[in-house]
Amino acid sequence: MILLDISTGWKTGIMIAAMIAVFYLFLIRPQSQKAKEEEKYRNGLQKGDKVMTAGGIHGTIVSTGGGYAQIEVAKDVVMKVQLSTLNPIPERIKN
Repeated sequence: MILLDISTGWKTGIMIAAMIAVFYLFLIRPQSQKAKEEEKYRNGLQKGDKVMTAGGIHGTIVSTGGGYAQIEVAKDVVMKVQLSTLNPIPERIKN
């Protein structure tokens, strides 16, 4: 095997580099991709879109601007929430 001919210091360095690569591929990269998708979703929100807040409140967007959105949660009941708290409604509970 190739690693048998390499000194102990190099073996350790290769193993550390391999562990860093695994952490990047399985933890850091997917998380950053998910964050990009969420940002794209929030920037694309428009009037009439159905959303759910981080607290589980469902509503329809009335307006957006300045990092905030106004959502109607019941007839004539409008809440102002931060865009960062809005999530798409999961498919299994959409009606």
